[in-house]
Amino acid sequence: MMNYIGYTFKASPKEPVVEILIAQLGSIGFESFVENEDGVTAYIQEKDWKAEILNDIQILNSDEFEITYKEEVIAQTNWNSEWEKNFHQIEVDGLVSIRAPFHENPIPKNNGIKYDIVIEPKMSFGTGHHETTHMMVQQLLAMDLKDKKVLDMGCGTGILAIFAEMKGANPIDAIDIDTWCYENSLENVERNNCSNISVFEGNASVLINKKYDVIIANINRNILLNDMKLYMESLNEEGVILFSGFYQEDIPIIDAEASKYNVTLEKTIERNNWVSLKYKK
Repeated sequence: MMNYIGYTFKASPKEPVVEILIAQLGSIGFESFVENEDGVTAYIQEKDWKAEILNDIQILNSDEFEITYKEEVIAQTNWNSEWEKNFHQIEVDGLVSIRAPFHENPIPKNNGIKYDIVIEPKMSFGTGHHETTHMMVQQLLAMDLKDKKVLDMGCGTGILAIFAEMKGANPIDAIDIDTWCYENSLENVERNNCSNISVFEGNASVLINKKYDVIIANINRNILLNDMKLYMESLNEEGVILFSGFYQEDIPIIDAEASKYNVTLEKTIERNNWVSLKYKK
């Protein structure tokens, strides 16, 4: 199993440094980010890493900010202890609980919680803590998914596919290019007693000849732009596609590309400058 390289950055001031760092690191292959009170830890697969990988990260050469970092190899065997130190139970809009297996189920004590999602993320992205996952849960919460055929593209932990099944979607495909995410999604699907989710390891080429009523794509901007045509070809008439994984300033370029495919922007959610867009065909 592939190891990851982790870079822990301390930044002063934390904002906007962390926001810029995540954007710049995401563009060169870093795929998971865990923010803390001093900065952020960013992870990249060892196979995608090279010694000079940070050379082109412009903010590290800026005189405006004070940024330090340390680097370490994160093996699969010690990842659990890493995320357990930082993984806290959260709620979305008072209706959805996202927690680890070692957290107590909130539903018996809180009548407002309707959906209890149990996620053990390991190295996969998508615990609900990141703004993009949180907003995608909000988008799905407001939608009728009963008997809808759903795709979770770049599924990470499988959290959005799992939530879609809880809201009545059937069938659901969850796809991720990363082996770790693929295996973690399988584990989380089983952990949440889901029976309508099929998990695939691969890229957008898996979508050829497939059609969906709802497509969820929480991936970085460059991948969204590159694979937009395949996503749109896979969307049924009257279907809905949800995008996230980019910043407010990226909306014009995402919208310009999406507008080529006979879709209408219906809803925008913004959270700490990250955004989620809902389009209908």
